[in-house]
Amino acid sequence: MSPALARALTEQANEIGRRIGILVDRKGHVERVVVGDARRVHLPDLGPRRGGAARFRGVRLVLAPLNPEGLTHDELTDLSLLRLDAVIGVEVKPGGLPGKIAWAWLMPPEAGALSGAPYRVEQVASVHGWSADFTAFIQDLEAQYTKSPHLRTVEGSERAILVGATLGNPKRARRGMDELTRLAGTAGLTVVDSVLTRRDQIDGRTFIGQGKLEELVIEAMHRGADVLVFDRELSPSQLRNIAQTTDLKVLDRTQLILDIFAQHATSKAGKLQVELAQLRYRMPRLAIMTTAMSRLTGGIGGRGPGETRLEINKRRAQERLTRLERDLDQVAAERALRRKRRKKSGIPVASIVGYTNAGKSTLLNRLTRSSILAEDKLFATLDPTSRRLRFPEQREMLVTDTVGFIQDLPDTLVRAFRATLEELEEADLLLHVADASDPEVDNQIAAVDAILRSLALGDADPDPDDDDPPREAIPHIRVWNKTDAADPQTVASLVERYGGVAVSAVTGDGLAELLDKIERTVFLRRAAWAAAREAEGEA
Repeated sequence: MSPALARALTEQANEIGRRIGILVDRKGHVERVVVGDARRVHLPDLGPRRGGAARFRGVRLVLAPLNPEGLTHDELTDLSLLRLDAVIGVEVKPGGLPGKIAWAWLMPPEAGALSGAPYRVEQVASVHGWSADFTAFIQDLEAQYTKSPHLRTVEGSERAILVGATLGNPKRARRGMDELTRLAGTAGLTVVDSVLTRRDQIDGRTFIGQGKLEELVIEAMHRGADVLVFDRELSPSQLRNIAQTTDLKVLDRTQLILDIFAQHATSKAGKLQVELAQLRYRMPRLAIMTTAMSRLTGGIGGRGPGETRLEINKRRAQERLTRLERDLDQVAAERALRRKRRKKSGIPVASIVGYTNAGKSTLLNRLTRSSILAEDKLFATLDPTSRRLRFPEQREMLVTDTVGFIQDLPDTLVRAFRATLEELEEADLLLHVADASDPEVDNQIAAVDAILRSLALGDADPDPDDDDPPREAIPHIRVWNKTDAADPQTVASLVERYGGVAVSAVTGDGLAELLDKIERTVFLRRAAWAAAREAEGEA
């Protein structure tokens, strides 16, 4: 800042009795002049920040007069939130002459971690003789950011901060954050921090409150994060407000799960189901798009004023939604036909259900000597996969792997995967696989049982007012998997409390007992059913 610019700024501020701010680019051009009140200036929307390796906006803010206590918290917050090159305050002396200077800049993550603040503030006695080469300074600072190990990430991966809020049950909130961390890793995000805040109630505008959100943006800048992931489904207005405040990509838990599903869907049916779930999620959020999308698209050569872009988007989304539902109805009909053929053939079916990443696909591979995809990731399996399992005495059955469940599974996903979950209704046996080595296994079992009850698969007659004859309950076998990685006493306690069979799909331990129980449950039940029908016919 030249002495001439400093004097022009302080003289004007002294004359009008208001604070003045100017935004100067790296070539020294004044881009904007902002006039505030006696206490502060309110900066306008500066648009998106600069991309590439440079992490700063490319402009610095020069203010006059400098407050007696120096740069204020609001000004230092603007430095971080807007990623300014620097904030510089000039004292206004009597007569309007420039006095001392305070200036602040953002520090690299390593230095910020040591100091406990993301910025550094220095004092300069006078603008005269202040000969610092700002261009060299800011280029060196950006180079430090680019080389910082705190900002390095996996090739092609985005850096994310996870955000959660607890309303009085911190233990459950921490479980949710742990699961969100696994979801983020499965989606391909690099998690750099996890923030759990305690609140009396969720903020309707920004989820965690404006002040906490500003602190979060400063943390994101400090850690080089590009994405904020929230551990709840955000409302359309919350998504908009958070995105506008932070200038970061904002995801909620539902979006993250949908993204994982989109990555793992391979079959035509799976892709249709994922697209349907995404469309159902996005449709209510079309209305929050910027007003620029509502410009008329009619004009010369058009009949009438035409539709707004928003209306066109809504109409096209509704048309696509109708088509997807029709295509999935066809998928459901085809699967129903296959199930009818299987039932006619007399081959029993066992469906594997359970929490995501409990080892269901690995168990199917071990039981049937197959080689379907089995990864240590959440939602690695989306489409039902069936394999034959043969027993002695020429007996055989089909074992079907299904999509894994999760706590608070979004309703859009349950509805979209109805064709997949319908497979469970025709099963002769449900194998409920649980990860015995997971400390949260009790909560995972409760989540799966709740979803099964919602699908009317947990009880023999879930609706006593239904006029249809009660459906016989589908037998369940709990399978405690991953015993090779679990504490033996914990496994014994789980079996004692819940029943079931303890196995390791990796080593094969316990599989003989499981096969024996499957055979007795399915074939003895069928024999009893056939005898009852025969006796009924004779009567």
